[in-house]
Amino acid sequence: MKLDPETIDVSIQELEALVDGARCQPLSVDDYRKLRGVVETLGEMARLLADKDATLRQLRQMLLKPATTEKTRVVLERAGVKPEPDEQAKPKNKRKGHGRKPASKFEGAEKVNVAHPTLKTGDSCPECLKGKVYPLKEPAVRVRIVGQAPVAATVYKLERLRCNLCQEVYEAPPPAAMGEDKRDVTAASMVALLKYGSGVPFYRLEGLEAHLGIPLPRSTQWDMVAQAAKPLVAVHEELIRQAAQGEVMYNDNTAVRILALQRETAADRSGVFTTGIVAVAAGHRMALFFSGDKHAGENLADVLKRRAADLPRPIQMCDALSRNAPKLPPELEPLMGSCLAHLRRNFVEVAANFTPQCQYVLETLGEVYGNDETARRQTMTPDERLKYHQARSGPLMEQLHQWGQRQLDEHIVEPNSGLGKAIRYLLNHWEKLTLFLRQPGAPLDSNIVERALKKAILNRKNGLFYKTRNGARVGDLYMSLIHTCELCGGNPFDYLTELQKHATEIQENPAAWMPWNYRATLEQAALAKAA
Repeated sequence: MKLDPETIDVSIQELEALVDGARCQPLSVDDYRKLRGVVETLGEMARLLADKDATLRQLRQMLLKPATTEKTRVVLERAGVKPEPDEQAKPKNKRKGHGRKPASKFEGAEKVNVAHPTLKTGDSCPECLKGKVYPLKEPAVRVRIVGQAPVAATVYKLERLRCNLCQEVYEAPPPAAMGEDKRDVTAASMVALLKYGSGVPFYRLEGLEAHLGIPLPRSTQWDMVAQAAKPLVAVHEELIRQAAQGEVMYNDNTAVRILALQRETAADRSGVFTTGIVAVAAGHRMALFFSGDKHAGENLADVLKRRAADLPRPIQMCDALSRNAPKLPPELEPLMGSCLAHLRRNFVEVAANFTPQCQYVLETLGEVYGNDETARRQTMTPDERLKYHQARSGPLMEQLHQWGQRQLDEHIVEPNSGLGKAIRYLLNHWEKLTLFLRQPGAPLDSNIVERALKKAILNRKNGLFYKTRNGARVGDLYMSLIHTCELCGGNPFDYLTELQKHATEIQENPAAWMPWNYRATLEQAALAKAA
């Protein structure tokens, strides 16, 4: 059984002293633990080196304590740079509440109004016998949290009566709450949200439901979500169409396994990906997922083909991989920007070996991000933000460019070293990295799509693979609707449920059933029905 290794910080000098001391006296418990850790590390290194697929990154992760954050202060402290006394991190004030949530946060909880059992408005006060009681504006609030099955079931036992003469059977009519279908639409919403929103595989939900006395086989779960997905296709297509009209497009890839596709894939195209695209259009953020043998650039090109011809070219933000760029006619190609966070990570990875140089780069980029945060807090318009960056961040980026060029021109840095490669990345992609200094609304990085892809990664880590292309399409549909709803601050469970309840209306006007306007559509329908 493979256990997680223990991390032990020990220097070479300490190990040499430990080995020399072992000749004179027995090892202490702590020294034995260190020496055994070294032996196990060497054994693991030998195993990795014998594996032809082992990489230097794997060796570094095994030998070095993995960083839990890439904050500039932490990265420099790990590299041996201690902050100045006035730069010491101030302890954060502990927020009030200690993690307790007020009753107002329980928006999805059932609300029960409880009247006083003995008093009502206008009754005499039991204490003074003279005054009259009246209701306070705010009632007393108590919250009770209970556990229940994610997918619950109710067994209705309908009484049956038979005539002793004619043998006619009379069955009690089912209550209205029973409905016509065996499975309520909320059941499919819950299974889809658990699977594609929280990464709970069908077999795990099957086991949990079995523990609670409710049989829910994984095949039944698939039938539920696949059947519920059919009327949602129109909404998904409308979501893609509206995303194609966006002003800013983010895209990136992550690996995925589709068993049927792996068997069909040609030799010249062995990669299988889930592409994440986040579009910002008319103030709304939309997330799209596409799983298959197409990479991010091809999927983005397919989306942009639905773009209206009279719209200006959108801004595309991604990392510098060539497969993220769509191949389109020049008039349709987006304005390409490269991610500053990916540039920064190149210097973070070599900060331990080139500390002064990386400190300059990280602190410079920190000021640029600080300027962007100021623009966000002050709710600047895109044009105001552009002018602000040109005045504040432009000189910083120009100094950074000159510094990088000087490092290579004057042979201060070896071009093939880790720092040299990071600087060459900076210079080679300079125009795309500085798009935010020339184009209004251009973002600094593609972190938003990196976060969106965590949906696909979570599903992959827990569910491992899709079996068929159709299974991948269903997963993409649900992940797109669920994550778009989250980006809009909505309730994905309520959204999926209402879409299923109004399947007919969706086909007639899918644009009225987007995550940001479906509640308004429901309210208008209720008013029209009441009128």
